Amino acid sequence: MLNLIALVPATPIWSFNVALIMITCNLFALVVGSKAIQVKGVSPSFPIELPGLFQGFGLAELLAVASFGHILGMGMILGLGQAGLL
Repeated sequence: MLNLIALVPATPIWSFNVALIMITCNLFALVVGSKAIQVKGVSPSFPIELPGLFQGFGLAELLAVASFGHILGMGMILGLGQAGLL
């Protein structure tokens, strides 16, 4: 009989290294998103002034870039955890 619990991968516990990987992936996604998004500022803008890298970003662009960064970070953390590097 197939033991389904044995198929669940062990996830790494939250540590400084995991946080550093997540932050790095989100910054990478922000840089890529700021260059790749061609039509910026179509969605509602923020009521405050944002730093230079966020110039022209609306709410939708920021949420899209942050979502992509978290998905990328999750893949990196799970992959490095399975490889035994975390």
